[in-house]
Amino acid sequence: MSNSRAEDEAAINTVLADSYKAWDAGDADGMVADYTADATAIMTGSLRGSRDEIRRNMALGFAGPLKGSSTCNKQLGLRFVGQDGAIVVSESGILFAGETEVPAPRKVNATWVFEKRNGRWLIAAYHNSPVLAPQN
Repeated sequence: MSNSRAEDEAAINTVLADSYKAWDAGDADGMVADYTADATAIMTGSLRGSRDEIRRNMALGFAGPLKGSSTCNKQLGLRFVGQDGAIVVSESGILFAGETEVPAPRKVNATWVFEKRNGRWLIAAYHNSPVLAPQN
């Protein structure tokens, strides 16, 4: 058996790392460089229906309320769906200037859907939802 899944996993993790680095740099173009043209992003209260729309919204955010922010991300799982699909689940949050930890109310669980097109792993969809406090 080949190690293609290990190579695919490494490639997916590189795509995520590059996206996180671009966020930290406030680089909207870099952040969506590995998104499909028809990618979607769903976040509380919003649907962004293409890579261009995601890029425009991120550029506005980086010029405004997200200026100087970074992200904190912890991968919770990665699984493959056939040969050309993968799903990553993560816990993430935005760190604003001076913060070293994401406050609980700003943590989200995220689902990343990846598609392998022409030998390259790309983000086809992203969705996040607030992390709820555990019920006692």
